[in-house]
Amino acid sequence: MAEEFLHMNGRGFLGLPVSEAAQTRLRRAADILIAGTALFLLTPLMLLISIAIWLESGQPTLFCQTRLGQDGRRFRMYKFRKFHVDAGQAGCPLTLEQDPRMTRVGRLLMKTKLDELPQFWNVIKGDMAIVGPRPESLAFADCFHNGWEELLRYKPGLVGPCQIIFRNEAAAFPKGVDVDEFYRAVVFPLKARIDLDYFRSRSLASDVVIMIRSFLAICGWASAASAGLRQVERRA
Repeated sequence: MAEEFLHMNGRGFLGLPVSEAAQTRLRRAADILIAGTALFLLTPLMLLISIAIWLESGQPTLFCQTRLGQDGRRFRMYKFRKFHVDAGQAGCPLTLEQDPRMTRVGRLLMKTKLDELPQFWNVIKGDMAIVGPRPESLAFADCFHNGWEELLRYKPGLVGPCQIIFRNEAAAFPKGVDVDEFYRAVVFPLKARIDLDYFRSRSLASDVVIMIRSFLAICGWASAASAGLRQVERRA
């Protein structure tokens, strides 16, 4: 499942050797350029989304939640709000299919991933990168042990191999299971293995491929995601 991501990794860009420090600087420069351009071009769309949320369920239009960042540092991650205002921070920390807390606009945002657009601001601030593991909520901070704490070495990102494979993560939970326990026992370890396999040997070129594949996944290309969900189902 994750092998296809591993084979595209190298130590440089287009076959040219690039030091780790240089790659870090280049990634940060690319993150700022991509995020800044996206915020500039997508401002009208983000304004329309804010208006749609406000018309259906009022203020606030943004949802802010503390997440675990690089080296375990906490930061405030931004999303467009998908749940009803009175849903609060209580309840299941995961978003499920047919989640009763979700608004009609929220369902559309989840399907299209447009709720993630405010995270370009997190990228500008340096809390997140364009490519990186998804930042976990504090509810699952205790999952980072037995080797999985290595994931916290990497800056969390908007897109990555797991964001492609688990494009429809809400569909990964079998009916009748304890969702919280199933995530801890099955989904989180599977995602952690995939992410570590990729980020241990990532390259600038492979990150570009991840960005392209993420765009294709959002547009409906879901072969990798189907493979990932089959792995989950076999562990159910």
